[in-house]
Amino acid sequence: MNVPSELKYTKDHEWVKVEGDIATIGITDFAQGELGDIVYVEVDTLDDTVEIEEVFGSVEAVKTVSDLFMPLTGEVIEFNEALEDEPELVNADPYGKGWMIKVKLSDAAQVENLLDVDAYKELVQG
Repeated sequence: MNVPSELKYTKDHEWVKVEGDIATIGITDFAQGELGDIVYVEVDTLDDTVEIEEVFGSVEAVKTVSDLFMPLTGEVIEFNEALEDEPELVNADPYGKGWMIKVKLSDAAQVENLLDVDAYKELVQG
């Protein structure tokens, strides 16, 4: 299982890369593996400010639809439009080309509440 050490994680299996006041968000390798082949990524919150723990979109796989939960409060400033034509990028490269949204953070202190790589591995491996 691929879990990059420089990222932060949530209990909902999302990863967060913070650069200044911008966070890039996607789902983890574990999550895409559990979901299976992803056929559609929907984000209808572009240009909206979404509170922490609120739903910012959904991922549709062959067998299931899963909500995406906002790991940090902020304004959704960008959606990875490549996913409209190639949602399978989430399966192939979840930490790279399969990123989902970029968010302008409202409260950078919330980053401290995210899981580090060791805590996330513990969550996944039980």
